[in-house]
Amino acid sequence: MDVHLLVYDLSGGLARQLSMAMLGFQLDAIYHTSIELQGVEYVYDGGINTIRPGSSHLGQPLERIFLGHTELPLEVIVEYLESLRDIYTPEAYDLFRHNCNNFSNDFSTFMLGRGIPEHIANMPQAVLDSPFGKALQPQLARMVEQRKAQQGGLLGIQNNQVQVNSATAPSSTGVIEVFNLDALKTALQSAANKSAVIFFTSATCPPCKTLYPLYNELAAEYGKSVALIKADISRAYDVAQQYSISATPTFLTFVRGLHQESWTGVNTARLRGTVQLLAEMASGPAHQHRLLHLPILSNPESRATLFTKVPPLQKLLSKLGSHADSAAIQGMKNFIEARSVNGPAMATLPDLPAFSKFLINASTDLPRDLLFTVVDLFRCGLVDPRLSGYYAEEQGHKTIITLLETVNNDPDSPYALRLVTLQMACNLFSSPLFPDQILRQLPLRTAVTQLISSSFLDDSHNTIRVAAASLLYNVAHEHSQRTQQSKDSLPEEDQIELAASVLEAIAQEDSSAEALHGMLLALGLLAYCMPMDGELIDLLRTMDAQGTIMAKKKHFPAEPLLTEVGAELLGKGLVRK
Repeated sequence: MDVHLLVYDLSGGLARQLSMAMLGFQLDAIYHTSIELQGVEYVYDGGINTIRPGSSHLGQPLERIFLGHTELPLEVIVEYLESLRDIYTPEAYDLFRHNCNNFSNDFSTFMLGRGIPEHIANMPQAVLDSPFGKALQPQLARMVEQRKAQQGGLLGIQNNQVQVNSATAPSSTGVIEVFNLDALKTALQSAANKSAVIFFTSATCPPCKTLYPLYNELAAEYGKSVALIKADISRAYDVAQQYSISATPTFLTFVRGLHQESWTGVNTARLRGTVQLLAEMASGPAHQHRLLHLPILSNPESRATLFTKVPPLQKLLSKLGSHADSAAIQGMKNFIEARSVNGPAMATLPDLPAFSKFLINASTDLPRDLLFTVVDLFRCGLVDPRLSGYYAEEQGHKTIITLLETVNNDPDSPYALRLVTLQMACNLFSSPLFPDQILRQLPLRTAVTQLISSSFLDDSHNTIRVAAASLLYNVAHEHSQRTQQSKDSLPEEDQIELAASVLEAIAQEDSSAEALHGMLLALGLLAYCMPMDGELIDLLRTMDAQGTIMAKKKHFPAEPLLTEVGAELLGKGLVRK
């Protein structure tokens, strides 16, 4: 897919005429930019919006600059954009420091590995550095806040329901909006392994609009197992004809691609009850583990473990000597410091290709006892989903695998390097894109598995085993989520290898309650809702997993997971039905 930068001039030509006299330097335009991809314009104003190119009140762009070609699938791009919504919020918009150009730069960096032209990206700071810009800053800031309060953003650009790859991307609530038959077919195909509801509505249907809040609420609650689709037949004429829709609101339901029922009219109780039932039907018969008392393992609010603490960076980098003066290192340092002090919205991505090159070279050029400094710097940066999202789609995951194999291939790897490498790998999970890469890509998965297994063998450092358990927990958590959603998950041979490794580590653990807790949690998530006729359950029975875990009661009597995982999951949960 070709990626273009759309460039607008907010001054309407006045910047070119007056900038020299007012600012002291020539400025060709007050740049507003957006990214065009497959006939869709992605823009930051009052949040991340999608519109038809040139359809806002700004009119046609001043320039349309070809930035490059991306091979990333559109669904990956959409998921990346969703991960940025907490950074590019309406409230976070800042005319000089966090604006449309920052968004375009981040988006371009993710897709292409490089940002937008520097003269555009640097324009706000150049204006701010001028005496006239400094004098105007307070008035401009007040103007922006007033506009945001009145219209949600500086320019008032709103989604105009542009279709993305024949279907609109899910909104923040999870509703999928479609505007033609091809879009609807695509949405239904993507829901072939779960349930789906089609809400046929119309722009001239007031009763339909009363159901929108409820439909959004249901999509947010049940979107993982039920695709809630909205089709506006006042625009999608072919959809209305295909499904013989003559009145709105009308609803059709599907389970695993098969049509179930339909009804017309406003009936909130039926809509809510039907969606709840569809969610249950999509998941199939309840796994026997769901009937057990497993409050920790079944907690829907559980999240990946991230290591977010930022050390004093100046002190950390002082160990590097002259290497610390590298532009790549200083760029990452400035990014982390800006993010820590002012929040992610005020932190501009550094030159990631240059930083990757430095990391790869450092793995062979730096002494092993100093390499931990740059890996720890990387760890701090990866907390940001823009950074982890970029590395999730790096060709061959060269940077990450290089760092992992540096530790894996050195049995005498220094303690500090192994620790920060484990923590760095945990922080890859800050982006929703990376777990999928770890589960699907064999070289990356192999490197992660080896790092976990070898780190469990370190009986001298509790912190190493805690970090290894945290990394395994992140992998097992993602595996468990996918298993319960009937999605592709961790291959069975990897499940067995990791389960055997962590079970052996549990048997040997006698000093760290924190490490044991993490190990039990990871093993529990690997086993939760596992196939009852698979090889993993055979392994757990053969290795007497329950006996191994319950034996820990003597040294760790206060650990609640000993009962939940040992007695409940691996006791009652291993019983053959």
